[in-house]
Amino acid sequence: MKVEDIKQVASIGGGVIGSSWTTLFAFRGLKVYQYDINDACIEKCKENVDRNLSSLVEFGAITFEQAAQIKERIFYTTSIEQAVKDAAFIQENGPERLPLKQSILAQIEAAAAPDAIYASSSSGLLISDVTANALHPERCVGGHPYNPPHLIPLVEISYCEATDQENVQLAKAFYQSIGKEAVILNKECPGFIANRLQLAVYREMIELVMRGVCSAEDADKALTFGPGIRWAIFGHNMIMQLGNPGGLKGMMEMLGDGGDAWLADMADWKHMPNKEYGELAQDSVNEMMKNFPDEIGHTNPEIAKYRDQMLIEILKLHHKF
Repeated sequence: MKVEDIKQVASIGGGVIGSSWTTLFAFRGLKVYQYDINDACIEKCKENVDRNLSSLVEFGAITFEQAAQIKERIFYTTSIEQAVKDAAFIQENGPERLPLKQSILAQIEAAAAPDAIYASSSSGLLISDVTANALHPERCVGGHPYNPPHLIPLVEISYCEATDQENVQLAKAFYQSIGKEAVILNKECPGFIANRLQLAVYREMIELVMRGVCSAEDADKALTFGPGIRWAIFGHNMIMQLGNPGGLKGMMEMLGDGGDAWLADMADWKHMPNKEYGELAQDSVNEMMKNFPDEIGHTNPEIAKYRDQMLIEILKLHHKF
């Protein structure tokens, strides 16, 4: 199978991630079968898709007429067999529980075409574990998006020893064809790439707030209006490349051992202080939301809408819309 043969796909599970994948697939011209377990879940998925499309229209990414055409390419079903039987690519978005994902995969394999690609949106489970009981692990990959998938381009592709490398490359080519930026993990790794980078930064942010160095609000501002703005353009290796006439190598030579004192003072704890930090930082986050300008909003839904607007504007600069 070639990437141009993938014209119909299935999205298994219609929660926040699944409905976002469905939005993207249909937006990129694909026929999509969206599966969920009952009519109530299907209705919720439809609401999510409608909200996604409404935001795209409101913020100038698509027209109202295009949104209507996108919706015509989406078919909802409570039959997993109907969803996957003619799908060339299957994106699984079930709950992050290994036995459940293994059960979903077994149902998919019983009904899917013999050459269909299965990709799991799992954010933490290893694909070797998900496919431990699979009949065709050679056509199974991990396809971990960043939320929301219809806006954020990143997808992390993982595979195990049983995966056919041609299918890994086909999955990458497919994701790239629908506007994603696909990265491949050359070996299995808990947390993949981006979540590990994100957690490393967040651990140090928690450390600074819990030490009393800064508030949660000021930690967010420091990240957003410092490194975050640059990271929205290039990754850190390219930023280092641009920071010295000798490129990245020259920058590393210039820095020498200067960062060692910082590293010695940085957090290295191995257990997240979730309860303690939640109690400490929530008031600061509430104050941050209260102090936002009205155009950003003061509630989670209002701020999420502003986030999506800003993502669309950034993506336009990256020529993703």
